[in-house]
Amino acid sequence: MRRFLLVAGLFALAVGLLWIGQGTGTIAWPRSSFMVNELQWAGYGAAMAGFGLVLIWQSNQ
Repeated sequence: MRRFLLVAGLFALAVGLLWIGQGTGTIAWPRSSFMVNELQWAGYGAAMAGFGLVLIWQSNQ
């Protein structure tokens, strides 16, 4: 269970950081993405990254 929480947390953190990058326009990949330069997605990414950090923290308890 600990390994699953760690892997899920790392995945959620990576996705969250990608969403933050796309939402702020830092990562414009893929160019046709509807998420690029939409700050709403940066907020979703912050929430997802926070969730990932919680999962990683729980895997170490």
